[in-house]
Amino acid sequence: MARLHLGVDVGGSSIKAGLVDIDTGALAVDPVSRVTPSPATPQAIANAICALAKQFPGGGRVGVGVPAVVKQGRTWTAANIDAGWIGVDVGALLSKALGRPAAFLNDADAAGLAEMRFGAGRGVPGTVLVLTLGTGIGSAPFIDGRLLPNTEFGHLLLHGASAELHASARVRVEQGLGWQEWGARLTEYLVYMERLFWPDLFILGGGVVEQFDEFAPFLSTRAPVVPAALGNHAGIIGAALAAA
Repeated sequence: MARLHLGVDVGGSSIKAGLVDIDTGALAVDPVSRVTPSPATPQAIANAICALAKQFPGGGRVGVGVPAVVKQGRTWTAANIDAGWIGVDVGALLSKALGRPAAFLNDADAAGLAEMRFGAGRGVPGTVLVLTLGTGIGSAPFIDGRLLPNTEFGHLLLHGASAELHASARVRVEQGLGWQEWGARLTEYLVYMERLFWPDLFILGGGVVEQFDEFAPFLSTRAPVVPAALGNHAGIIGAALAAA
């Protein structure tokens, strides 16, 4: 019998949810989504998650990936969400709102857990760096399959500002960058990561990986670069794993 838990991926532009078989990583039904509230306060996000959860009655526990550092159930940063998240016991807030147990973790960590368990990182030894390219740049490094959580490598300085302001998928769209120009920027960031961490593999996630073949020819790194095998569903799947 399948063990099903609800995974929720909170992003800067949308919130996605899906019921996940945590033994296989498969989505039991098509995921649903809604626009991220503005302002994206903890209560507004909690209300949105509750609305999505009502579409999956009996979905067991709930896991939520958020663009923030999460430690002991509290969020300590607010990347691309409202500053009101800082210091909030979000796990308690959402568990009360949902009426069932809820677990929280960093959104990139959630995507990374899914890719290492079921996707492009499965069985890969050494240092694997999972990067999510969206509103910002999320990061999840693994050493022999073990996660170092809450790294926030997208905020390392590049050209005097956070790297995600130079090479995120949002920047590509907002600045109207072609694939070659954006690929060059992304290469610059990846090479920076190589100098610091010497990864054996890069896994790129986020919605932009649906166009991986468009920008992959413009990437030049020592380590191989592959798209997330689970695509834009990795965050949902990883959040459900955390719930379990």
